[in-house]
Amino acid sequence: MDDFIATEMPIAGAPGLAYAVVEDGEIASGAYGEILAGSGRPVTPDTPFLIGSITKSFTAMAVMKLVESGRVDLDAEVSRYLDVFKDRPSGATTIRQLLSHTSGFSTWQGNDTHIDGPRSGDDLERQVERIAQWSPRYAPGARWQYSNANYLILGAVIEAVSGQDFASHMEAEILEPIGMDESFVAVGESHDAMAVGHQPWFGSKRPLGDNSTSRAGGPAGGVVATASDLALYLAVMMNGQDDVISAESKAAMLRPASAASPLYGFGWSIDANDGTFYHSGLTPGVETLAVLSPTERRGVVVLVNANSGLGFGENNGLFGGIVARALGRDDHSGESSWGPRSLFLMFALLPVIFVIGIVWAGLHRAGLRAKSGASGAFSLWFPLFTTLALAWTATYLIPQLFGVPLRTLSLYQPDFVLLLVATAATGVLWAVFRLAVFYSGKSSPGAGAVAET
Repeated sequence: MDDFIATEMPIAGAPGLAYAVVEDGEIASGAYGEILAGSGRPVTPDTPFLIGSITKSFTAMAVMKLVESGRVDLDAEVSRYLDVFKDRPSGATTIRQLLSHTSGFSTWQGNDTHIDGPRSGDDLERQVERIAQWSPRYAPGARWQYSNANYLILGAVIEAVSGQDFASHMEAEILEPIGMDESFVAVGESHDAMAVGHQPWFGSKRPLGDNSTSRAGGPAGGVVATASDLALYLAVMMNGQDDVISAESKAAMLRPASAASPLYGFGWSIDANDGTFYHSGLTPGVETLAVLSPTERRGVVVLVNANSGLGFGENNGLFGGIVARALGRDDHSGESSWGPRSLFLMFALLPVIFVIGIVWAGLHRAGLRAKSGASGAFSLWFPLFTTLALAWTATYLIPQLFGVPLRTLSLYQPDFVLLLVATAATGVLWAVFRLAVFYSGKSSPGAGAVAET
């Protein structure tokens, strides 16, 4: 494991990494690199990382604990617990559907995290009030689609039922009983001990300017945990005992939630091919992964303080190689990434081509102004429509494929987003410049003649 990480880290370009492996309740851990690139501060197995969507499994555990105490019913409508959902299109959504991502809320809706005004103690409440006004994209229970909105609502349910704010409840009822003493829930503050996130930047990594956390996203991605503490959590999930929650509740979290959710339980994804359960986490500057195999009583967690680049400086090799070695699987981490790499290179090349095209059009204006007839009009105007379509593809369609708006994608892939915007802008500018050269020449003395059709 150590030799593999030492070889792969420079390829990924990640500043730091922590991991922990669980086998039959025994824990081994390790760490490499720095909390902040160039700082000299080493990452350790006890360095806190913002773990992103692995948090959903903790939120699901908290809900199951409330179910066991009789305070929450899995098949009750969310409007029973949150008045803001009464008489709303999503009010009939059940707790089970929220846990399993079958509520009807889409990935795109779940990634809409904009809240007006400064951060405050009621960020989660305000965000859930916004969500309550939305109409789910699909009928509740009809299909599975991953959405952060589901778990934000569940966080609000936890607050309403428990009478505690989400962070306090999670720390008292889940983290402390597990023994996760170095972990906590984000409340909108910065923490010096936390690993600093880094974003991809044309083959390198640059640190985030703002390393503060957010209270609003707490139930969907706000747990801050160490590799060592997460190993304790995986051990609890696999011990088959009644402790923080019952063994039956743990098993329920790892079963397909419904016919519409065959590969997702409550807070855990299901790999039907090898009987493992996993959840990844993605936040600006940090990527995480937790995998467990209850039948083998093996688990692994990997925390990296950098987002993967698109084809360059990817983290996939690190995650795949560590998990394979921890669980005794074949390592396919070296598989080709030329698909995303080609996409990145294409959008890196297009702005250069368009700028060259602008210079060419300026130097050969006489040829442009000599165009005539239907074919001339087509060659002048068709590029405008194609570059407008390209601009729409770059700034709207491609972010849609990632499931986020362009502004959100820029938090994870700032270099790629810069290329998308540059492509859109230079493409349209090239097409408009050609038209401007042609039409300005029609009224200029000495300009090339334009034959009439």
